[in-house]
Amino acid sequence: MVSNVASAGRNGVHDFILLRATAVILTLYTVLIAGFFIVTPEVTFENWHGFFSCMSVKIATILAMFSLVYHSWIGIWQVLSDYVKSAFLRGSLQFLFSVTLLAYLAASFLIVWGV
Repeated sequence: MVSNVASAGRNGVHDFILLRATAVILTLYTVLIAGFFIVTPEVTFENWHGFFSCMSVKIATILAMFSLVYHSWIGIWQVLSDYVKSAFLRGSLQFLFSVTLLAYLAASFLIVWGV
């Protein structure tokens, strides 16, 4: 059996399950945000700030960001491994996307915990 050390999970089935789990988390977070807009008659800065000041919303946001980064990483890895045949180019692109995703995750921490 060939093991691929670049895979996000241990194998294809594990990646498949992780993709579905992160998609469920992202869907639930989308429902949470949509529910805020449905329930709030007039969205003002004060309402928005109050909503994101709640600890449970902060935790849900960070969980959603981790899910988004992991979901993106698996998708990027799958697309690059399927369509980019040059090992150097594929590795360079994976590095570039990894750094970008980590920067997004760091920015999300600063934004969420700065409220």
